[in-house]
Amino acid sequence: MRVAVCIDDLGGMTFNRRRQSRDRVLLADLLAEVKEGRLLISPFSEDLFADKEATATRLFLGIARREDLCFVEDAALAPYLSRIDELILYRWNCRYPRDRVLDIDPLAAGMRLAETVELAGHSHEKITKERYVR
Repeated sequence: MRVAVCIDDLGGMTFNRRRQSRDRVLLADLLAEVKEGRLLISPFSEDLFADKEATATRLFLGIARREDLCFVEDAALAPYLSRIDELILYRWNCRYPRDRVLDIDPLAAGMRLAETVELAGHSHEKITKERYVR
């Protein structure tokens, strides 16, 4: 499966059980990443994709197929690590308070950095997109 996550400089994903940010440039880039498969999200992310084609379910990581893209804001990835073929990290390049932290290190998990792209965000001056693959 393919996974996309937004993190700050310390790996933070959420704070006070809220997403760190929503950025329309990032969301457009994320939607462009959906190719052959489905976009799967948790119910937590539904409001970001209200007018987009996305499947929201608590089981999204468990039902994902190889070609699906899972956008993860509020779930642990470590239990699914062996199924992750590609990980896209969107880095905010700043620090926020955090209560959920990304629980995997792609390099330590045997993935390699295949691509780095700088996006000029709407809410953030620069968003760094990193693509890790097996």
